[in-house]
Amino acid sequence: MWGGRFGAGPAEIMREINASIPVDKRLWRQDIAGSKAHAAMLGAQGIVSAADVAAIVAGLETIEAEYEAGGVPEHIELEDIHMQVESRLKDLIGDAAGRLHTARSRNDQVATDFRLWVREACAGVDRALAALQAALVERAGEHAASIMPGFTHLQVAQPVTLGHHLMAYYEMAKRDRSRFADCARRLNQLPLGSAALAGTSFPIDRHATARALDFDAPTANSMDGVSDRDFAVEYLACAAQTAIHLSRLAEEMILWASQPFGFVKLPDAWSTGSSIMPQKRNPDAAELVRGHAGRIIGAFTSLMVTMKGLPLTYSKDMQDDKAPLFEAHDLLDLSLAAMTGMVASVTFDTTRMRAVAASGFSTATDLADWLVREHGIPFREAHHITGSAVKLCEARGGELELLSADDLAALDPRLAGTGLPDLSVEGSVRSRTSAGGTAPLRVEEAVAAARKELGL
Repeated sequence: MWGGRFGAGPAEIMREINASIPVDKRLWRQDIAGSKAHAAMLGAQGIVSAADVAAIVAGLETIEAEYEAGGVPEHIELEDIHMQVESRLKDLIGDAAGRLHTARSRNDQVATDFRLWVREACAGVDRALAALQAALVERAGEHAASIMPGFTHLQVAQPVTLGHHLMAYYEMAKRDRSRFADCARRLNQLPLGSAALAGTSFPIDRHATARALDFDAPTANSMDGVSDRDFAVEYLACAAQTAIHLSRLAEEMILWASQPFGFVKLPDAWSTGSSIMPQKRNPDAAELVRGHAGRIIGAFTSLMVTMKGLPLTYSKDMQDDKAPLFEAHDLLDLSLAAMTGMVASVTFDTTRMRAVAASGFSTATDLADWLVREHGIPFREAHHITGSAVKLCEARGGELELLSADDLAALDPRLAGTGLPDLSVEGSVRSRTSAGGTAPLRVEEAVAAARKELGL
């Protein structure tokens, strides 16, 4: 490729470090699609003859069929997928293949291919997140009234419903989907036609190429068009945030499956055994999802560090933009599939969950709220009275439900002769009817709304 300028070939190590075909061969579909659109535009503008355009398109379709059937060869001397396709096209149609690169550069070509790939990746992640949401909604509907402990600081805090807990992850996935949708919308500008960096003197029609490839418009600045990788960084940011959400859910599955919790039993399909301890059922799938999050966050950091000091426009450092993104995409795809499978098939021990929810004086806030609501006591005073009640019960070795009317009167004279509030965990969750609250009624409403959103 460099024969006109260079008298000698590259050193073997230079050849190896310069080649990206082992990584960017994944862009072959996008590269062929972009080349077809570019060729059609060149023909429509009279820049390349109709005969040559027909030969080019037919050749590209042959290459497409070859790659579909047998994969992409890795000729390291051709450096990347773009030269791989062009070289094979020349084998097929001869010198007419050289006309395909008129009015474009590998700089705008790779930027276009990469945007096409990331756009498709966003759509794929959206489908996977929707599947996770559907699994969460299904299980939340089953357990709209199942009681479990809600935690702060990993201490039993207040009773909640399992359905409410699962729907929290539905909301996280909803935000994740919105982020990927925003990423796809922002990246949908066509770099092709920016050429190396300055545009081209040929009378091309970038709007026609944009329409052919389903972009909203061409990029507005040719220098930005070839040097921008915001879309890749943004995809990785979205992937990292999604991975964090999946990791939190995975961590809960790991905790809940442990004997001290005993909240869930993971099926054999999502567990492994021990090489030495025959009784073990390890939550390895969940642990790997948790571990993958670190690698995805690392990929995000890697590309940000690569881009942070690059002057305009293109530098070879940017060849390293695809490896971290492809790795993160693959890991995220696996993680989403694994968590969706776990959510759909896990067995919840709701009896155990309810028992733990009733421990640790979890309805103390209900007592304080009752003092405020029924007796007009300022909340800070109610908080103090309730703390004294907890201390009394703790000394007796019992829960708040065992308090008597006399106990309340002894704690504060204003409570003499009053009835007793409902301090059961069932009463607690029933009372949490505020918008977004854990009451079974609200969970059922949230599940119904989610089903409508998902078209279920």
